[in-house]
Amino acid sequence: MSSSEHKSKRQRKADFTDSGSLPLLPIRIAAPLPGLVIPLYLSEQEKAQKALDHALEAGTQILVTLQTGGEEERPSRANLSRIGAIAEPLQTVRLSNGDLQVDLHVLGRAEITAIEQLSPFVRATAKLQVKPSVVELTEGDEALLGEVKEKMTLLAEYDTDIEEHIDTLTELFDPGELADLTCSVLSLKPSEAQRLLEQFDPVKRLGLALEFVNGQLEARALQKRLSGRAETDLNRERHQELLREQLRLIRAELGESFDYEQDLSDLAEQLAQLKMPASAKKEAEKQLRRLRQLHPDTSEAALARTYIDWIMDLPWSKRSKDRLDLKVAREILERDHYGLERSKERILDFLSVRKLKRGTRGPILLFVGPPGVGKTSLGRSIAKALNRKFVRISLGGLRDEAELRGHRRTYVGALPGRIIQGLKSAGAKNPVFVLDEIDKVGNDFRGDPASVLLEVLDPEQNCDFEDHYLNIPFDLSEVMFICTANIVDTIPPALLDRMEIIEINGYTPEEKLHIARQYLLPQELEENGIADLDIRLPDKALFHVINGYTRESGVRELRRAVSTVLRKIARIVAEEAEPPKVVTPKMVQRLLGPVHFVPDRRLKTDEIGVVTGLAWTSVGGETLTIEVSVTKGKGTLSLTGQMGEVMRESAMAALTYVLSSADGLGIDAGFYEQAHVHVHVPQGAIPKDGPSAGAAIATALVSVLAKRPVSKEVAMTGEITLRGSVLPIGGLKEKALAALRAGCSIVLMPRENERELVEFPRYLKEKLTFVAVETIDEILEVALLPRSDQLSLEKRVTVKRPLVRPSRT
Repeated sequence: MSSSEHKSKRQRKADFTDSGSLPLLPIRIAAPLPGLVIPLYLSEQEKAQKALDHALEAGTQILVTLQTGGEEERPSRANLSRIGAIAEPLQTVRLSNGDLQVDLHVLGRAEITAIEQLSPFVRATAKLQVKPSVVELTEGDEALLGEVKEKMTLLAEYDTDIEEHIDTLTELFDPGELADLTCSVLSLKPSEAQRLLEQFDPVKRLGLALEFVNGQLEARALQKRLSGRAETDLNRERHQELLREQLRLIRAELGESFDYEQDLSDLAEQLAQLKMPASAKKEAEKQLRRLRQLHPDTSEAALARTYIDWIMDLPWSKRSKDRLDLKVAREILERDHYGLERSKERILDFLSVRKLKRGTRGPILLFVGPPGVGKTSLGRSIAKALNRKFVRISLGGLRDEAELRGHRRTYVGALPGRIIQGLKSAGAKNPVFVLDEIDKVGNDFRGDPASVLLEVLDPEQNCDFEDHYLNIPFDLSEVMFICTANIVDTIPPALLDRMEIIEINGYTPEEKLHIARQYLLPQELEENGIADLDIRLPDKALFHVINGYTRESGVRELRRAVSTVLRKIARIVAEEAEPPKVVTPKMVQRLLGPVHFVPDRRLKTDEIGVVTGLAWTSVGGETLTIEVSVTKGKGTLSLTGQMGEVMRESAMAALTYVLSSADGLGIDAGFYEQAHVHVHVPQGAIPKDGPSAGAAIATALVSVLAKRPVSKEVAMTGEITLRGSVLPIGGLKEKALAALRAGCSIVLMPRENERELVEFPRYLKEKLTFVAVETIDEILEVALLPRSDQLSLEKRVTVKRPLVRPSRT
């Protein structure tokens, strides 16, 4: 047909007719364009096969429409497209498993007017498009026809599949038919084909088809340009762009395509719903706009996405609801820990204030004590009592400031610091945050972590803590920070000033017995699988474990020893032997072997020149035997027993005091010119140091020179000055426990330490007599026995020496 003949032909106007009630077949793979033959594979269980079976049995045509939604979503009125098509099955093959293969020939468009049923298959009524009446084509319509054919001819140069249809396309002069056939040979998305299907006007439909053809032509031209270049001329970025484009096409072909734009839209919607400070939201929105401009496979896009995820995952406004019931909080603290009254009272005080006034800043506490006394576990119990999240990080050996404040995003592999990471893992902005081993923080060329802690642990500054990675402020004022340390000497003074110090001293043997009975023993019985057996460890057996196999302030070694005993009993049970019902001290020694520690013993007799001193160590208190001997010499002083520098200075100060006060002490003032004084502390392989041995050394020196024995009942601690004053010391409780273990009955201590007795356990004050002194003369009056008067020590303390106040309570 020539062009001149075609000009006289009229295009038919669209008209509709009712279809009646027909089965409806939902499809997902493509929109049903008229003229298409769509191959389908239908499972026996699908409603689609039931609809097709009904059409085959009734000998009717079938309605076909595009179903949107997920793969598992069932057909519903909401996810079935309103515009579909009428089709008839060409060829059907039923497989042995009941499934059905069918080729559907799409005949024409249909507008679904009503869904009559959804089960057992979908049935609907529709209006079918009939052959339109003839209308004359305009010159613009003619030009549009020619342009579509021309562009399809160009597109055929890139795709041999399209080339097979060129002859058919050039013979078509109906705009609607040309549009449908053109789009049927293009690789269109189902949503694009559905747009074409919904366009009933043939000319407008052809214009939409031209739009799709142009898009395909540009994509194929770009692909040809990229693939046609020599490999040596492709730089790395262009080569990656080609690979990414090919990867996208492969994923699309496999049905694994990722809708990047939809993902960013979802991200923007989530960001809009989050409650966060304006500065944080502004930065996140800025990074999201930047992310939209980046290709999803670039490293910059990955960094931007990670940053946005971090901002969105932080608990900007999420809080745990505090449990303000003081009774319940007290029960939880008492149930989890024995003793530690000061710590418990501080938490209950905070809860009381919180109950009366909301918005209270979290306290910053520092638990100081030896290892194993329960500092970290107390923090966990506090979180449980407050109904807050618990976060713990260890600062031991930390030297890099960026570990706490984060790395700047310019570094490869940058991440926020451990403070922000901990808050993210907690999922709340008011957790109980334990900073373990704060006394072991170091520093080097990478910065000083303590300077970061100055900001984190300052209530006036941590409301605007700025991590280097986030580069936006985060409010830490609601966090309850709890730091732990073994000593405070290594903590910078400025940092120490920001924390409320709560000392947790070592446990007494009686306290360890209670802890073992209430906590350790039930836990270890359960841990070793013998909780259902009636096995008892009497107090004598536990005391034997405590005194013979552990020497610590905490209970870690005690837990290990109890666990060893129970493991060996579990082995007896596993070997199907009869386990012991009661574990005796002898059985403990048989299971654990010989005792590891021999308890300190007091002096057997009152000796001249030998004094029982008291020392503090990181694992508790110990007695320290100090010996002094004076022989003929030329005014020399020897100090042996691995004394530290401070202890050596104490010995020199004690000697100077004795020389300057010789007349008052009844000693020959010129003795030193022809004498050699030797001060020795036994167990010379163990280094010893500390400022509290001065009183004991002076007492031993006076005892030798005055030839007056020192009472074996007395143990003492205190530093002295050159004028004979006794200065306060630390670790009095641990030292008193050491005196009690050794069998001493009287403890001489500086008067300024007398206030600490209020917090001592009752049994300790009942078994020991604490004598507070101010000068070395008062110590000598109590500790030294006269040469001839053999009055008991108790009489001399309470009757003959009224100036010295015993502190028995």
